[in-house]
Amino acid sequence: MGLTNNDIFKKLRVAHKLRDTDIIEICALVDFKVTKAELGAIFRKEDHPKYMECGDQFLRNFLNGLIIHLRGPMPKKENK
Repeated sequence: MGLTNNDIFKKLRVAHKLRDTDIIEICALVDFKVTKAELGAIFRKEDHPKYMECGDQFLRNFLNGLIIHLRGPMPKKENK
């Protein structure tokens, strides 16, 4: 049994000490809208009735936003 996207997302949240508002702001950096309700459903246990599976697109957008949050935006390349 491997890690699910939900497990990875939970571990990243704990490792970086992120709150729901932080995650919403990080996702906004890549123009990805997420609500507190969606985050609450993702962070629930699998047997909970309102549990929501974290899809690949959701995790990918969060990771892209996290990169920008931690490193800053990519510098623009100059044309020669």
